[in-house]
Amino acid sequence: MTPHRALSANSNRQLNFSIRNYVCRQNFCSIESMNDLALKIQNDFRGKRVAVIGDLVADQFLRGTIDRVSREAPVFIMRHDETETRAGGAANAAVNVASLGGTAVAAGLVGNDENGKHLLDVLASSGVDCKFITSAREFRTITKVRVLAGQHYAQRQQVIRIDYENVSGLDNKTAEQLKRQALSAAREADAIIISDYNYGVIDGELVAEFRRIARERAIPLLIDSRLRLSEFKGATAATPNQDEVEHILGEGFSKEDCSGLRRKLDLEALLLTRGNQGILLIEKDRAPLEIDAVGSKQPVDVTGAGDTVIAAFALGLAAGLDFVDSARIANHAGGIVVMKKGTAAAGLDELLKSISGDVERKSQAR
Repeated sequence: MTPHRALSANSNRQLNFSIRNYVCRQNFCSIESMNDLALKIQNDFRGKRVAVIGDLVADQFLRGTIDRVSREAPVFIMRHDETETRAGGAANAAVNVASLGGTAVAAGLVGNDENGKHLLDVLASSGVDCKFITSAREFRTITKVRVLAGQHYAQRQQVIRIDYENVSGLDNKTAEQLKRQALSAAREADAIIISDYNYGVIDGELVAEFRRIARERAIPLLIDSRLRLSEFKGATAATPNQDEVEHILGEGFSKEDCSGLRRKLDLEALLLTRGNQGILLIEKDRAPLEIDAVGSKQPVDVTGAGDTVIAAFALGLAAGLDFVDSARIANHAGGIVVMKKGTAAAGLDELLKSISGDVERKSQAR
């Protein structure tokens, strides 16, 4: 294939992606019934391949019972009952993609340790494709241990969190393998999620490669970065939470400030999650859109909710929906997981039920 023909093929893919989104804006967004949105989810989420690339975290929940005080020090003695490992960080986003009916492909790094094996088992059992995950002997799997304690027949409460991190960088061989695997995962995807928890997997060079792949294949590139969003520009969209935006703009920021941040980051859309205040969508050449929170205003646990939001948002865009309807789906998915304890995923049936409930409530309001 000549360079000229390759350029034409890439241009056609980009044009088709633009036309598809234009049609969604002109037709699908005018549909009033959320039942049509549910139908779109059922028909088009399945088979959409989403590559989730970033920091894979083993979220562990260590539960125990307290029944006495130590004689060695003024502290409680907790008898260990069980330890449960769940997917956290980028791994949690991948589990949510799979749970919502998409084809989830994870790329990142785990160690050749017990926690790494537990995490891979969790991912595999959740239906996540793990063939692009790099395993390294010198790397310690990023692990967050939440200790939940309580007396007999009492609810367990988190008393401390213990984080296991890596203090040394990767050797060149591991870094190259990680990059090669991540790019391979991205080249086969219908959407790319970058999930950066600042543990060293994602860097500017890798993001630049993802931008190139996204442009060539005319697919959405989404970024969720805990502390370094300002460093990663030119993606399709980003999904920061309130605290992450305050880290950049300071407290008391306005919608206009968010619009400026979107322009500064060269994004087509900025999706800001605001807890029980819902979601704020800042889209290029459109007025800011506020979407009310779904469900209870008092969440049970917000752990990992951002992973669910970006997973649902990415699936919506991969399925050809526009930013508004993808944000509505993400809002419902986020509302589901905050009512669950610990790191959790939203299921496809739960999402459809939530949307149907929204339709029923609006019908009754009329």
